[in-house]
Amino acid sequence: MRVMVAMSGGVDSSVAAAMMVDAGHEVLGVTMKLRETSAEERAGRSASCCSPDDLLDARQVCDTLGIAHYVVDYRDVFRQTVIEPFAESYLRGETPNPCVRCNDHVKFAPLLDRAEALGADYLVTGHYAQIRPGPDGRGMLCRGVDARKDQSYFLFGLRREAIDRLRFPLGTLSKDEVRARAQRMGLPTWDKADSEDICFVPGGDYTRVVERIAGPGRLPAAGEIRHLDGRTLGEHHGVHHFTVGQRKGLGVAGGERLYVVNVDAAENVVRVGPRDALLAHALRATGCHWIDAPPAPGQRVRVQIRYRHTGADAEIFADGDRALIRFTEPQSAIAPGQAAVVYAGDQVLGGGWIERVGPVVLDEARAARHGG
Repeated sequence: MRVMVAMSGGVDSSVAAAMMVDAGHEVLGVTMKLRETSAEERAGRSASCCSPDDLLDARQVCDTLGIAHYVVDYRDVFRQTVIEPFAESYLRGETPNPCVRCNDHVKFAPLLDRAEALGADYLVTGHYAQIRPGPDGRGMLCRGVDARKDQSYFLFGLRREAIDRLRFPLGTLSKDEVRARAQRMGLPTWDKADSEDICFVPGGDYTRVVERIAGPGRLPAAGEIRHLDGRTLGEHHGVHHFTVGQRKGLGVAGGERLYVVNVDAAENVVRVGPRDALLAHALRATGCHWIDAPPAPGQRVRVQIRYRHTGADAEIFADGDRALIRFTEPQSAIAPGQAAVVYAGDQVLGGGWIERVGPVVLDEARAARHGG
């Protein structure tokens, strides 16, 4: 069987490729060129993925394994479908998740097309997720066994036809096991540090990226920081500096520990309040995608509202590309712009993008529950 492995230059994709070679498959490696090396990376101050240096590491691994290595230039599509929407989302007062959009628009569909063009039966990646056979014999997208590294959250946008052509060999392994395998196999990336930052935001300074993409003419003006009780506590220098749940860097003194509760780009106001003001019982999601059928009205599910969230019990009411989600227990710092991913057990059903939270949405969810 011929397989194509997406090679990022990290230890995970290196081991995935080596496992395919050991299984006796004909293996092709492919690396996407997405961007240029940043100054922070050149100075060694950032650990991120998808840099030109990673491309060289991927080529070295392919040479070690004795497999062909291809490079595809996706810099334009990456900028248009990931980097620019990332900046636009912050300008709208949202907290975007570019890794999900990268999987949706850059990694899987184009690479599956490339795999088909090269005569490969499957596309293999180093994601920590599983594709397990379901009751109908078709693959179910499920969490990886290593809860610390599970990446199924980022994959909710996968189409059914894509899942049928994907393989995730690391889904049943822990990160420690992957590194141990890499060392035993003599892979040059076995001790390479994990990427920690968003690949095009080295050092985590996302505001600089937003300002560079937006340009001086489109940056938000200064505005007010208001307490939920109506008091004006200070001034901000652009809503793109703030995210829901943020505590540090507010620059105000309210006599209590304050958190960003709402970023209102339309009014150019950042609203802050005590920690318990971050709690919400419901959210509305838009742009929803379901791998197979949407959940039944009122179905009990588990919903993950950000990558490091463990998930929470909820009921869901899906309607077209929108969904109302009502949690059994209130959740903290639900941020518009993040993905809400819906699970049945450890199986990914699909998900959408958080559009709104709060009492109004809770009322909508209650009405949906009672057929209103």
